[in-house]
Amino acid sequence: MIIGVREVSTSEMLYPSTIPDAASLLISNIQSIQNKQAKSALAAYPNGLQIGGGITDKNALEWISAGASHVIVTSFVFHNGQIDFDRLNSLVRIIGKEKLILDLSCRRKVGDISGDYYVVTDRWQTYTDVAVNESTLQMLGSYCSEFLVHGVENEGKRCGILEDLVVLLGKYSPLPVTYAGGVKGMQDLERVKELGLGKVDLTIGSALDCFGGDISYDEVVEWHKKENP
Repeated sequence: MIIGVREVSTSEMLYPSTIPDAASLLISNIQSIQNKQAKSALAAYPNGLQIGGGITDKNALEWISAGASHVIVTSFVFHNGQIDFDRLNSLVRIIGKEKLILDLSCRRKVGDISGDYYVVTDRWQTYTDVAVNESTLQMLGSYCSEFLVHGVENEGKRCGILEDLVVLLGKYSPLPVTYAGGVKGMQDLERVKELGLGKVDLTIGSALDCFGGDISYDEVVEWHKKENP
């Protein structure tokens, strides 16, 4: 199980010295911070940070060259409600699929409590026509190295994970996949491990004590080490 931190302060680089091997950190919205700050963080932890937010085929290589291990892409690829294969192929051609993470952050349609989850873009406000299901995961798996999936309905609420989404990802993803959204306690780490059949990693952001939450960062690190001796 890999535990990542969704949001990272570029001024508090405690993580490189404490994050376990094989774990990753994410700078999830470079549009909200200065490029200089983001590149400073990448330099402090080269090839240990994944970066997303405003990534296109025009700047992806720049961020990889600056030290990002991967770039995370949503809106550039999921364009006008559909998968834009011209844009996707351009990214793969420029940086290679091994450096690309596709963000399939998703939510159900309003009022539909048991239907499909659909990829959402534009700060999770715009629905696409792309359902997160077996066929989508299998098809997109040939274009990237990982998936990142925020369960938008529970994101930032510390109300528990979307268990059915974790089950879906564990059952059908052909690639490493990280779930994010709703983590409220250490029990959610075990729950994701169980429901995801040991195939789904977990990202924790606002629930960590270093971001004002209740979950001990140090305890998460120790849990990870025990799971990955």
